[in-house]
Amino acid sequence: MSERQHHERHVPDFGLVTFRPVDPDTDADVIHSWVSQERARFWGMRDADRDRVAEIYRYVDSLPTHHAFLTLRDGVPVALFQTYQPEHDPVGECYPVRPGDHGGHLLIGTPVRPEPGFTGTLLGEFVAFVFADPDRLRLVMEPDARNDKAITRLRRAGFVDGPLIDLPHKRARLMFLDRPAHPASQRSDRA
Repeated sequence: MSERQHHERHVPDFGLVTFRPVDPDTDADVIHSWVSQERARFWGMRDADRDRVAEIYRYVDSLPTHHAFLTLRDGVPVALFQTYQPEHDPVGECYPVRPGDHGGHLLIGTPVRPEPGFTGTLLGEFVAFVFADPDRLRLVMEPDARNDKAITRLRRAGFVDGPLIDLPHKRARLMFLDRPAHPASQRSDRA
């Protein structure tokens, strides 16, 4: 099954969560405002200007194996979500890729105000989005090994630690979530 182009679901007590493909030129301003911040240093784009960010996402958009989605809450951009097929990514050279593996990256945008449960809710929707495809059996993420906050958040969501790996731009911690280990993968009310 090809990557779904649009996913939308109303989350009780949270709002309407939408994943839509990134439009590299239209969305470059908001993405640049997020990736250029110190808290996004692990994305490796802090020094990229708006045009470079647009160029990066035009490239991602050209790949049939990698996809970028802007995540909206009630129509307002709140996160950037990327998926990829590990066997077509440098990550796949660092571990034995299994059939059904699907990679992902999640960057939470600049919050308007702190909100308990916000990141966990978005991560849960991200997992549900990935596992909406029944051929996806395991979600693979590789946060920077120094990003304790992301690693802790993924562990709380049920991900288990894999090995440390060396990628061209970072040392990363592989983390895995098997489909049966997350209740969101069992939902039948996905849009």
